Amino acid sequence: MVSHTTWLRYLARRFEYSLANAAKSYQHGKITNTEVGDNVWKTFFQGKLTFLHWNKGEEMVPTIAAEGGTLLVRKIPAADSQRVFVGDVVVLKDPEQSDNYLVRRLAAIEGYEMVSKDEKEEPFILEKDQCWVLADNEKLKPKIVGYLVLFP
Repeated sequence: MVSHTTWLRYLARRFEYSLANAAKSYQHGKITNTEVGDNVWKTFFQGKLTFLHWNKGEEMVPTIAAEGGTLLVRKIPAADSQRVFVGDVVVLKDPEQSDNYLVRRLAAIEGYEMVSKDEKEEPFILEKDQCWVLADNEKLKPKIVGYLVLFP
């Protein structure tokens, strides 16, 4: 049986996600005040916060077996420094194939200085709303696509 405090925390997170979801559309001028309330109501009662994600591949070995594994994924209203931490495993859209998702470990967030092993390359600092993710499998040859933007 789940305790009352667990249910209250879950409902609070659900309400927070609903508000954040509606605020994104409202700030971009896509919806009216009435539609904000409708959006919050609909997301709170019908929206899903937790999903099962099947991951298969060599990228996250040994954390996730190459044969695949099911991950329990929780949506968050915004990827900020109070909710996402360096070292967390995250699921994100593949920048090359928008229909696919990648599972990676968060290696750096905004403000971190990135330095290459190659002395010819200049170090740079990740700017606001940027992050760097890596695969756990150290045996794979790195495929650098660049850094990924957390917030569009």
